[in-house]
Amino acid sequence: MLEIIPAIDIIEGKCVRLSQGDYSRQKLYDVNPLEMAKRFEDIGVKRLHLVDLDGAKASEPRNLSVLESISSHTSLSIEWGGGIKSSEALTSVFDSGADYAICGSIAIRKPELFSLWLREFGCERIILGADVRDDKVAINGWQDDTPLTIDSLIQLFLPEGLSQVICTDISRDGMLQGPSFELYRRLSDAFPSIIFTVSGGIGSIEDLRALDAQGIKRVIVGKAIYENRLSLPQLAEEFLLRQPETSEQ
Repeated sequence: MLEIIPAIDIIEGKCVRLSQGDYSRQKLYDVNPLEMAKRFEDIGVKRLHLVDLDGAKASEPRNLSVLESISSHTSLSIEWGGGIKSSEALTSVFDSGADYAICGSIAIRKPELFSLWLREFGCERIILGADVRDDKVAINGWQDDTPLTIDSLIQLFLPEGLSQVICTDISRDGMLQGPSFELYRRLSDAFPSIIFTVSGGIGSIEDLRALDAQGIKRVIVGKAIYENRLSLPQLAEEFLLRQPETSEQ
C-alpha cells in the first residue's frame, strides 16, 4: 500500500515551493506550517516531510522552531531535511521533535560520519536523501553537482545497514508533470532491501495510482496539493483512510 507523505518546505518560517530546486523560482503560500500540518493530520496523514530550505543553504538548521511547533501540537511522525551537516545539528533536529533525519550532503562529504550515524541512531531513523540531476547526485540544497551516481552512493552504505532512501528527480520537482517511473522501477529492482520514497513530479491522482501499481512503498506529495491538483478529501478517500496505523520502519 502506497504511503502518502505530504511535504512542507520552509523559508523564513513560511510554506513555499520551489521549481526544479531553484531558489529564485519560489512560490510563497499563504498558510501557516502548523495549520497545514494539522490539516494533513485531520485527513489521516501519519508522516510529514518537513524541509528547511534556509538550513539547506546555510549548512545548519534554521527553522527548528517550526519543527518544535508541529511536533508538540500534532501526533505526526516527522522526517526532517535541511542543514544536517554535523552531529550537533543532527542532535538538535532530534531534540526538536523529528522522528527521522534526512541526510544528503553529509553522506557524500563525510561518508564515515554518515556511516557512524547509521550505526549509532539506527537505519530506522537515518534516511539517505539522494537528489538526482542528469543521473548525478546534487548536494547543498541542490546547488552543487557531484560526479557520484545514486547507485554508487547507495552501494557505499548498504554494508552499514542503510534501508531507507528518498530519491528526488530534481528535473521534475515542482513541475507537476509526473515522476520518473522508470528511475524508481530500476532502483527498486537493483536494491530490493531498500525502501524508496518517490519525490518530485507528482501532479495527479493517476500518478499516485501508477506508483501504487508499481509497488512503490512511499511518495512525497507537495506542490500538487498546494496548487489544488490533488484535493485532501480525494487523497483521504483513495489512500489515507486505508493506511496502516504505523509506517514501515
